[in-house]
Amino acid sequence: MKTDVVVIGGGPSGMSAALKASEQGAKVLLVDVESRLGGILNQCIHNGFGLKHFKEELTGPEYANRLANEVYKDKNIEVKLNSYVNYIDKNKVFVLTEKGQEIIECSSIILSAGARERTSGEIYLKGKRLAGVYTAGTAQKMVNFYGKLPGKKIVILGSGDIGLIMARRMTLEGAEVKLVLEIMGHSSGLRRNIRQCIEDFNIPLLFNHTITKVVGDERVCGVYYAEVDENKKPKLETEKYIDCDCVLLSVGLIPENTLLPKQTLREKFVVVDDERQTSVDGIFICGNVLHIHDLADNATEEGEIAGKFAGLYALNKLKKYVKVIINFSNKISYCMPKLVNKKTEGKFTIYMRANNNFIKKFITVKSGDNIIAKKFCVGITTGEMQEIEVEYSKVNGDLYVDIEG
Repeated sequence: MKTDVVVIGGGPSGMSAALKASEQGAKVLLVDVESRLGGILNQCIHNGFGLKHFKEELTGPEYANRLANEVYKDKNIEVKLNSYVNYIDKNKVFVLTEKGQEIIECSSIILSAGARERTSGEIYLKGKRLAGVYTAGTAQKMVNFYGKLPGKKIVILGSGDIGLIMARRMTLEGAEVKLVLEIMGHSSGLRRNIRQCIEDFNIPLLFNHTITKVVGDERVCGVYYAEVDENKKPKLETEKYIDCDCVLLSVGLIPENTLLPKQTLREKFVVVDDERQTSVDGIFICGNVLHIHDLADNATEEGEIAGKFAGLYALNKLKKYVKVIINFSNKISYCMPKLVNKKTEGKFTIYMRANNNFIKKFITVKSGDNIIAKKFCVGITTGEMQEIEVEYSKVNGDLYVDIEG
């Protein structure tokens, strides 16, 4: 089979990428391992989606449906579901389907495969392999898809957004969320989720605490937990025990970027430019597989960027420019993108996360000694992605992003 663009992953970023690539005139094949489009949105039945992209509040399935309907109406897009991509080359995608392996020849590839949750083994959770220990996303699928309650007395480790949302969800389903533990001194979730999911339900949230051991015979019957020191090591003298029959883990997401060629990976991030092209020409990336987004709306927006330029690349219409590097201060954990094309017109957006919480500060972008973009923020938290727009015409050399004031 031949096509212009192959999009791997049918979540919000993948669907929007397919639509934008088609808009450029490219033929698109959208491949997804699930039986329906939408990705993780299909199990996120709470509202809060779509305010930025659709200008109205939607649930996750409603948001997914809106995009999926647009995809199926587009005559330039073919969708292949229940299909697993096991290898990609520069101009080939190898797909396992019910009929066996298929090889798709293409001009450009967009990877939008999302992210997976860290498991108990990956955080070295002590204790036996007991029933009742789940990742928060798995528990969410059990409740929202299958109507199965994973437990009645819950302890949640980690205060990421999915952990916070599941604290509320389990409470609404009649379970008792006895405790939420966070090893850091602050939550990595959105402030609105802390307020709406924890504070509004009077659920205890302990910072600088972690589980030291899960106990039970065949199923969880309780956990030991303790305060941690500045090196995140448990202070055993503070250890306490609490009864529970279920532990939910919300301890971070890992981008599913193993399909990418090794030369595209640097440390734990993929290096891309402002067009979301990797260091391998013709391979683009977007969504949570690139970096973890707070909102599906932001992943959708990024998918549009990748889709536009992957479509142009496939049709030999993508212009080449000199690239400059984006560097950043030690107050920032990462910036996206890492490279910027030196264009003369328009704007691009730099996305970043802070290493700490800040009050009344400026995000600044310098090119040489000149500040070319500046944004005042009342509050900057580790749990919320920040963004700042920069004009291409002001970029004269490598950029430096900082938090000042």
